[in-house]
Amino acid sequence: MSQPRFSLDMPAPSTSLWDWQTHAQCRPLDTDLFFPREGEGHGARIRRERTAKEICQSCPVRNQCQNHALSTGEPFGIWGGTTEKDRRHLRQPRITRCGEISRVSSPQTH
Repeated sequence: MSQPRFSLDMPAPSTSLWDWQTHAQCRPLDTDLFFPREGEGHGARIRRERTAKEICQSCPVRNQCQNHALSTGEPFGIWGGTTEKDRRHLRQPRITRCGEISRVSSPQTH
């Protein structure tokens, strides 16, 4: 008796949502530079974040990285040249001159 054949017609794998990461300048670097370490002092954190942000400045996928962090609510690390605190600030509602509340939906570009 032959075994029944199952055919799964699955879509082809797609990397369109994360392919940008393969072009990031940080890819070959140690992730410790971009994420806080347990017991890291305030001064060490500031120096680490400054170094990471400098790497992000000239990264060809900086905007995609920052958009990813903002859209997913990434709570840790440096993404697209922004810290956790920077991203919280970017997501906060703003009062416009007309008194309307707006929310920053796209990252700042420098």
